[in-house]
Amino acid sequence: MGVYIVYPTKEQQKALETFLKALVVPFEKSPDSDELPEHVIKGIAQGQADFEAGRFITFEEFKKKFPIR
Repeated sequence: MGVYIVYPTKEQQKALETFLKALVVPFEKSPDSDELPEHVIKGIAQGQADFEAGRFITFEEFKKKFPIR
């Protein structure tokens, strides 16, 4: 049995619950929380700090560095 952790929007939540019920898939719903997980918040803060410190490249530079094969 697999375990999936998803973070649906309010609109997606109703559709997801309906889908799981229709397929008779047992699921648990944790208490409502609008907060992001701590590791996500830390990652966002690190990305913002990197940007402010000039540690970034443009999308064009990224495409040149990592071309699609």
